[in-house]
Amino acid sequence: MKIAVIGAGAMGSIYGGHLSLQNEVWLVDTNPDVVRIINEDGITLEEGGEDHVYRPKAVTDTADLPEMDLVILFVKALFSRAALAGNRRLIGKKTYLLTLQNGSGHEDILGEFVPKERIIIGTTEDQGTILGMAHIRHGGTGGTNLGMLCPDTEGILPKLKETLDLCGFNGKLHENIQQLIWNKLFVNVALSAVTAVLNVKMGFIAEDPYALALSKQLLHEAVETAHAMGLEADEEHLLQEIIATSKRVPEGITSICADLSQGRKTEVDTISGSVIRAAKKHGVAVPAHEFLVNMVHAMENRK
Repeated sequence: MKIAVIGAGAMGSIYGGHLSLQNEVWLVDTNPDVVRIINEDGITLEEGGEDHVYRPKAVTDTADLPEMDLVILFVKALFSRAALAGNRRLIGKKTYLLTLQNGSGHEDILGEFVPKERIIIGTTEDQGTILGMAHIRHGGTGGTNLGMLCPDTEGILPKLKETLDLCGFNGKLHENIQQLIWNKLFVNVALSAVTAVLNVKMGFIAEDPYALALSKQLLHEAVETAHAMGLEADEEHLLQEIIATSKRVPEGITSICADLSQGRKTEVDTISGSVIRAAKKHGVAVPAHEFLVNMVHAMENRK
């Protein structure tokens, strides 16, 4: 397959590197130094305590590249639209777009560039840490979960699973991929924005009754929204999972909290914001989510 991976960060490098073993792969990134190192020295992935070098091609400008069979988006969600618009030449009539980004609702943006039947959404259980330019630690590995929002009439999902499996991933196909994405989202929406506006670590949620009350309300609104979408959600079970996560990783810092503390824009719109958008479509009230999203954006705009 001809594959373009947009975003040569930790996860983009892991997927771009491994997929290059069996496919024609281009990594696309705006950092010319990263692109130069990849082209000269390859991507170094620390895996199982050893360094392995992978050699996909890398570019900053895709004007001269052919149309792709598959484009994988691995940029921060707030840059998705700009990344796809800037690399529109990669997208032909037969190109599939795949997102494995955090949060949900990414299909709304992908749908601006390809029809619904060419959108693949999913999650990844692999983990990566940047050690240096084009040098990544490939940590915990797991499944790459994939699905579509309409019938797979051309059989792309089995083909993509085969490609992933051949390249060292564990592809898993799901008929109801939204259920899987929201299963992951419930914990995220109950922890991320709360810890961000309070500027606390994850353990604080289980320790403080007021913080836990906020998380409970956010969970309740997300569960109500999921039920309206026809998804399954056991609110009490999910609450216990949230408390357990807070206790299990007490020193953990959520991505939204880390971004706010560093003065960066956050991905709140694809985490808490995705609940708001889904709720509006189904007539569900989510005032706690609306308040927190507005609060996070206001905090982003502080000097």
